[in-house]
Amino acid sequence: MEKDARPSWDNPMQFVLACVSYAVGLGNVWRFPYLCQMHGGGGFMIPYLLMLVLEGIPLFSMELAIGQKMRMGSIGAWSAINPYLGGVGIASVITSLYLCLYYNVINAWSFWYLFHSFQSVLPWAECPVNANRTGYLEECEVATATQYFFYRETLNVSSSIDENGGMHMGQALCLLLAWMIVYLFTVRGVKSTGKVVYFTATFPYVVLFVYLIRGVTLHGALNGVKYMFTPKLEQLANPQTWINAATQIFFSLGLGFGSLIAFASYNHHNNNFERQAIIVSLINSGTSIFASLVTFSIYGFKATFNYESCLQRMRLLLLNTFDMAEDTITLDNIDYWFSELNRTHPLQFANLIPKLETCDLEAELDTAVEGTGLAFIVYSEAIKNMPASQLWSVLYFSMLLLLGMGSMLGNVTAIITPLRDFKVLARNFSNETLNGLVCLFCLLLGLGFTTRSGNYWFTMFNEYGATFSLLFIVLIEVVTVSYLYGLKRFEKDIEDMLGHKPNWYWKIMWAFVSPLLLISLFIFYIVDYIRGGTPTYQAWDQELGKSVVMEYPWYGQAFIALLLVSSVCCVPAAALYAFCTKKQKVAPPREHSISAVTGV
Repeated sequence: MEKDARPSWDNPMQFVLACVSYAVGLGNVWRFPYLCQMHGGGGFMIPYLLMLVLEGIPLFSMELAIGQKMRMGSIGAWSAINPYLGGVGIASVITSLYLCLYYNVINAWSFWYLFHSFQSVLPWAECPVNANRTGYLEECEVATATQYFFYRETLNVSSSIDENGGMHMGQALCLLLAWMIVYLFTVRGVKSTGKVVYFTATFPYVVLFVYLIRGVTLHGALNGVKYMFTPKLEQLANPQTWINAATQIFFSLGLGFGSLIAFASYNHHNNNFERQAIIVSLINSGTSIFASLVTFSIYGFKATFNYESCLQRMRLLLLNTFDMAEDTITLDNIDYWFSELNRTHPLQFANLIPKLETCDLEAELDTAVEGTGLAFIVYSEAIKNMPASQLWSVLYFSMLLLLGMGSMLGNVTAIITPLRDFKVLARNFSNETLNGLVCLFCLLLGLGFTTRSGNYWFTMFNEYGATFSLLFIVLIEVVTVSYLYGLKRFEKDIEDMLGHKPNWYWKIMWAFVSPLLLISLFIFYIVDYIRGGTPTYQAWDQELGKSVVMEYPWYGQAFIALLLVSSVCCVPAAALYAFCTKKQKVAPPREHSISAVTGV
């Protein structure tokens, strides 16, 4: 396809909103607050913002520049930069494919919860009764209603990855619906995506703002907000804090997937991508902090609720044991009565010790949860205790759905754009057909995640499908641009597009700081993987009502190894193919090639 025939965004705002919709995703809501909680609350902002400047913004700008200059998807762009580097684009496409397979499953879960929110009583608010109708189901009683709904009703999960089972038809239908919507959002390429992003990029902020107003008015919310903004500066001496800050910036911006290159390839030649890179990166990080404020207000409410419920149980225990008047012990003076009763009735109090619980607000706030545990269990636990819980449930899961769908637009575009650049596919398949085939292919493979053991395979893809590959891909990208393609040549390309050369900040980051950070992260990941021993996963134990750690079986470990190397090996394989092809083209004609025509 000729460059001037390539479709483009209607205006720069569409491009910015597409990047925002792609970059601002579920990780901003369920990963960043967890890291803040793990690494010293407000103190985590220091390494996070530093890594944004040293790593995030420069690499984001670099990918936009490549896409806008080459006006091709990742495979075509890297092949144009260097014939031996087409494998970098292929690796990006494969990594995006892995992400698409499991990421839309989360959207299916969001649909499931959204549909179940339209009930007079939220189904995760209380345990279902047993078959004899004499009490609640035992599995739900030993766990919690929210855990039971997620693991049993939503996933119907098996007790290990070895136990397979049929598909969960409800989840399969939700996944089908999720892929149908993704197809409709991307059916006409940039023309349809450009319209959709006005909604997917803005509505989540409306919900977050509404949730913030509601969150800070909840009882105990200030305990969570205070916890967030109380820095534990000793965490700055922990190397893991800096590593997690760097990886969070890296993955939150969606670097290495090829989505940014694909989006930028639809820009006009003189579009100011440099300013847009800064704007989108700051919006993305600002959203993480904003979402954390909402999350920690919910955390505070939930922690205070659990803490006061614990105190209330202990109050009733003391009142009943020592036959005291109802108003004698309150939540405010319960600590005094613990000490007093232990002093005046030591033997009787000693018999109570096995029944006593430790009620600690700080411990409740310290309980760090990330990922699906935060999004579908902790939030659901908090929502069910809110007044008008159905309304807040609908708003919350609508927001999750739009965040997930916005990211899916970028993920699917990263696959479809390079495929469209191949003339064979462009000639034989319309945009609608090619998009449909990609979505159908991902749907059929993704149905495996709706089986009883599907959640364990989902975890495998989530933990091993992209991290190693992306670190390798982006490291190759920045080294190629700075040293193989040449920084001076890259400067001229930028000057051709923007009318000025990049300043010293961009050049120092691309040439030295970002590569060193990426090399450090890459080495750390390999060392951490080796030192971690046999890979493990969290399996749901029906009898205990909680998750237990189990080792992956041999085939699971083999599949993890396949995930780690399958995309990375495309880089040397494509380079070897390009070398052999080039060698054949320059090879001198052999004598027998003439006789081959005559059949001798």
